Amino acid sequence: MLTQDTLLKFLKRHSAISIATLEREAQLPKNTLSGVINGSRNLNEKHLLDLFPVVTRYGYNHEAFSKARVVSIINHKGGVGKTTTTAYLGEALANQGFKVLLIDIDPQGSLSEVLNIRVGNTQVFHSLLNLEVPLAIQNVQKNLDIAPSDIELSSAEKELSNKIGGELRLRVAISKISKNYDFILIDCPPSLNILTITAMQASNGCLITTLPKSNSIHREYKELIRKQFSNLKVFDSEIKHLIDFQKAMIEHQTISVFNKNSEAASSYQNLGEEYLQSLDKRN
Repeated sequence: MLTQDTLLKFLKRHSAISIATLEREAQLPKNTLSGVINGSRNLNEKHLLDLFPVVTRYGYNHEAFSKARVVSIINHKGGVGKTTTTAYLGEALANQGFKVLLIDIDPQGSLSEVLNIRVGNTQVFHSLLNLEVPLAIQNVQKNLDIAPSDIELSSAEKELSNKIGGELRLRVAISKISKNYDFILIDCPPSLNILTITAMQASNGCLITTLPKSNSIHREYKELIRKQFSNLKVFDSEIKHLIDFQKAMIEHQTISVFNKNSEAASSYQNLGEEYLQSLDKRN
């Protein structure tokens, strides 16, 4: 099954694929897909039927593109860049035209605070305890939204543990809005508690952030993981300690809004591009 919406998501994520090649292999008139991409035309049913076997050969899978890809940012330690990565990787993806939702599932509420988002009458806590309550989503900037939390979320741990299927409740909440986004990134607390387990249960995958003591140890650590866990993707991108990160957080701004030409902004843009390339190989 192929729709115009899922096709556009596929083309965004696989930007290296030649539009002209797709048109030629599907025997579409020249510039048909270009018009779809810039919004000047729509595809008819025959176009979609002709395109389906072609894009399938290039890795299209309806399940992968009909709803958001959900990723938990995890590490049982604090201060290793989970919140920073959630915010700024999310922004990097949003800057490339993807619809991104950030979910703050850390009772410290650091992600919400960094982005200067105030929790309203409802937050993630309420959606976890009552499945009838939708996630309270606020806009941060173009293509970037957040479901915020604060310290009230800490009381959810005991209640979720006492509920049957409590660890699946975030998955249910996300399923109701997943079709509205390309990516959903979850900022997890620095422990392997019920909240982190809930996030992992809702996710397609996890991104583990690490903080090495030195660059040489970091390189050795990455090579060790590559050798021992060949099924894991270890990214080449490295995020340095840069003063612009601290300045942006003080100003409650995303890093590219604070200084889009900075090394800090470029580092997350590079990570975003590498992450998308890794998906090209999977889907």
